[in-house]
Amino acid sequence: MSPTGSHPPMFQATARVRRKQLAERAAQWFFGFMAAALIVPLVAIIAYLVVKAWPSLSWEFLVTNPRGGGVRGGIWSALVGTVYLVVFSLCVSAPIGVLAAVYLNEYARDNWFTRTVNLAVVNLAGVPSIVHGLFGVGAFVYALHFGRSIISASLTLAIMTLPVIIASTKEALAAVPMAFREACWNVGASRWQTIRGVVLPNSISGILTGVILQVSRTAGETAPIMLTGVTIYKAFDGGGFFLYAPTEQCMALSMHLYYIATQASGAAPSLPYAIAVVLLALVLLVNAVSIVLRVYLRSHKKW
Repeated sequence: MSPTGSHPPMFQATARVRRKQLAERAAQWFFGFMAAALIVPLVAIIAYLVVKAWPSLSWEFLVTNPRGGGVRGGIWSALVGTVYLVVFSLCVSAPIGVLAAVYLNEYARDNWFTRTVNLAVVNLAGVPSIVHGLFGVGAFVYALHFGRSIISASLTLAIMTLPVIIASTKEALAAVPMAFREACWNVGASRWQTIRGVVLPNSISGILTGVILQVSRTAGETAPIMLTGVTIYKAFDGGGFFLYAPTEQCMALSMHLYYIATQASGAAPSLPYAIAVVLLALVLLVNAVSIVLRVYLRSHKKW
């Protein structure tokens, strides 16, 4: 017992333990700094855009159509055109991508053909968007005679997003334990009944997350749609959501931003920043929905 009447500590850190604790604290500070190096610039960019865009941001800016060649008015027609392109492209790419992934993961044998298809999917995901745009011009605008229209632009975007949907769906399907499939087969279920009743319901969170996250890329693309179906400016007499027919050209936020920032004259200095903030908000909203949906579906998994 010490002279003060208190017991001495039973365990004392050795020099080696203190060095390891110091190294751990240094690693925590280092990784925290790296995380801050990613977050702080993003917050700074968003704050800068919002401050620059504030004079133009309003409800009327969102719900009114552009006027005067696009330099005045709002962005409603461009926002609606972006929604059209995203929805039409996902209606094509999501079913094809999911079904292709189901075949490659559940039915296809491991042979040279399957390996070639998987290699083609990986390589297609790395093709620059401008190359997809040139393909869309040749295949849909001229070969299939769709012209420069929403159909051509949407099909081009669908082909561009297809590889990522296939890859994310394959990973989600592969994450389902093989024991689930074997249990179904042992009770007499067919392969398709197993996929439909067990594999797909347990992988739906990963599939939907991959599909929804492609909306961000689709909404922000400029080069493919610029060549296949998007126009710089289109005048409208009225509003509403049904502004376009599938065989017509449309406006889009990304193309409208490019035009206002580089070619238009007489636009307010805050206008391109306001368009950028709306586009960024749309992307962040889609990502937030994806995160919430993924958390909800994963919380209801039984494994």
